[in-house]
Amino acid sequence: MRFAPALATAVILTTSCTPGGASTPPPVVVTVTATPPAPPAETSPTPADTPSSQAAERKKLPDVTGMNLQAAQDHLQAADFWVLNDKDATGQNRFQVLDRNWQVVRQTPAAGKRIPTDTLITLYAKKIGE
Repeated sequence: MRFAPALATAVILTTSCTPGGASTPPPVVVTVTATPPAPPAETSPTPADTPSSQAAERKKLPDVTGMNLQAAQDHLQAADFWVLNDKDATGQNRFQVLDRNWQVVRQTPAAGKRIPTDTLITLYAKKIGE
């Protein structure tokens, strides 16, 4: 982010108290320009420092269909899959407020594949008893 330099102007008026009504000298105008300190130089991380450059470990994706949504999420996280999404399998776009009341009926990608652990896993669930 870049900042414009600040500009401050100060006007100092001086008057003279000379006897006999002598004219006063003209006012003195002082202009002060303040430049803020330069921001620290931006350094771009080296490729080894960026998470995207590090290859994610590949693991076998567990099958969580049939589990309640909370247990499925816990199971996937225990297997190092943290990028999770859940959707209403009925197509009604309801939010899964209480995950324990929802049952996973499908997952993508399919279970059993060896995939990078940073892959998005989508769990499709419907309310238990539907």
